[in-house]
Amino acid sequence: MSNPQQLRYTKEHEWLSAVEDGVATVGITEFAANALGDVVYAQLPEVGDTVTEGETCGELESTKSVSDLYSPVSGEITEFNQDVVDDPSLVNSAPFEGGWLFKVRLSEEPKDALSADEYAALTHSDN
Repeated sequence: MSNPQQLRYTKEHEWLSAVEDGVATVGITEFAANALGDVVYAQLPEVGDTVTEGETCGELESTKSVSDLYSPVSGEITEFNQDVVDDPSLVNSAPFEGGWLFKVRLSEEPKDALSADEYAALTHSDN
């Protein structure tokens, strides 16, 4: 399992892209997608919603369980991935590409973002 070096990660298994014009893209890691099993439903925050770092902002349902989705940052949602709503399996098949979940205009920088190597150590995966 390879975690892209350019992304930042959370202990709750979300990833966060580099910030462009104050906006970052958020998804869940391959580690989390594998742990969830086949994702069959995604409830994502809507454009204009305000999210708070560490708080629930949506839900992913898999064949194994239902998991809350936590925001790794605080800010306002600028876009959500309609493709994931229409085909939740993208979370499993392409967690770092087409399976991204939402974009958020940051109100502050994330506090405890991990590097790819730090995340790999946390999950004991090869990077």
